[in-house]
Amino acid sequence: MVDTSTVLSGIKLDNPVIPASGTFGFGTEFNDYYDINILGSISIKGTTKEKRFGNPTPRIAECTAGLINSVGLQNPGIDAVINEELPKLFKVFKKPVIANISGFSIDEYVYCCEKIDKVDGVGIIEVNVSCPNVRHGGLAFGQTPESAAQVTKAVKEVTKKPVYIKLSPNVTDIVSIAKACEEAGADGLSLINTLLGMRIDLKTKKPVIANVMGGFSGPAVFPVALRMVYQVAHSVSIPVIGIGGVSSASDVIEMMMAGAKAVQVGAANLVNPYACKEIIEELPRLMEKLGLNDLNFNI
Repeated sequence: MVDTSTVLSGIKLDNPVIPASGTFGFGTEFNDYYDINILGSISIKGTTKEKRFGNPTPRIAECTAGLINSVGLQNPGIDAVINEELPKLFKVFKKPVIANISGFSIDEYVYCCEKIDKVDGVGIIEVNVSCPNVRHGGLAFGQTPESAAQVTKAVKEVTKKPVYIKLSPNVTDIVSIAKACEEAGADGLSLINTLLGMRIDLKTKKPVIANVMGGFSGPAVFPVALRMVYQVAHSVSIPVIGIGGVSSASDVIEMMMAGAKAVQVGAANLVNPYACKEIIEELPRLMEKLGLNDLNFNI
């Protein structure tokens, strides 16, 4: 009998498969398709201080082996998430969840993280530093080691739960940013967020996405994500959650071999609502076929 379990900052997961933030709503929507308690955990939809409608439409563009989205962090705001969405989720999901927090200033990150930290049922706080810093010209917090570290340090000062920083791949040196977050007190890292991409409509001669560019995700980004996970996991001593193009049990094992301690499934959920379920069911069968007793690797 193979062991599919893994541990993130003292939290044991039955398996490493976690739906990625923004691709699984607040979880309850998918409970109509299958019992979501088979999941390792859930990273809920990214949350900001105030309610956000998001970016103008169209927001989605299809690509070969992937898609581009520019949803713009549409969410009901931190208070509604805590008072409405999470209580609904906890009625059907009985495991610790990952709360994804976004912000456009350090004060906003601190405000939201301090609030979500007090919620029973939240096991890990995942801080998305791909948001633009509106007070400093719109440069994303995660694009420099200094700004990523500032967010990490500020959030850690007001939280007791483990804090994982979700890193952007749209940088020159992701390892230096990962190290800066670790030094600032991060308990773990999630990577990668989406790459930046665009499509042009040949008939209208205009970008397909109203916002011109958006986040490129799907199977096409997997090799890039795997490379970055490998680089970061072998450069820090804190856990790494691997994200980016994961759509099969073999992708999960490959991510774990690269150094990830758990894996998030994103775009695949938008194509197939049963994606995570199918991966979880196939994982032990593939492990047995490969002669793997567990998912602990040292390469």
